[in-house]
Amino acid sequence: MSVLKKSILAITVSTCLVVATASMAQPASSEKHAVYATELRQSIFKLLGSNMGALGAMAKGKIPVDAAVVEKNATRINQLSLMIADYSRTDTSKFDVKTEALAKIWQDPEHYSKDIDKLTMASGELIVAAKSKDEGAIKKAIGGVGKTCGGCHDHFKAE
Repeated sequence: MSVLKKSILAITVSTCLVVATASMAQPASSEKHAVYATELRQSIFKLLGSNMGALGAMAKGKIPVDAAVVEKNATRINQLSLMIADYSRTDTSKFDVKTEALAKIWQDPEHYSKDIDKLTMASGELIVAAKSKDEGAIKKAIGGVGKTCGGCHDHFKAE
């Protein structure tokens, strides 16, 4: 394992531990609060999706692999992954807000936190792959990020 990869993984792991311990759920205090918290949470996921779009297209061969774009988007995904717990902290499940988020987010916070950590790790690995400019490694790492997204969706997002 390269020094760069070890460094990214070490930083990512320590950051994950900080995020996990700081993400205690708090119930929304009102419908207005729940709506606002939901909008903020959804913003994070919209940004994640916007950065995954090009990566998915590259992995599927629909557009050429561009290591610079992969590195930029992977860095953004990594940074956004560190925000998910904060923006999911407010439990909105008791209010009638428009969301695909399942109450399991707040009922099983350990599982949710582990899934977030998987995204943080996978996006860190994608950063390393992008720096290598190895198209095979990049596509494999994009698949790893996609797998973490799908795994979280399977457990915490309504179909």
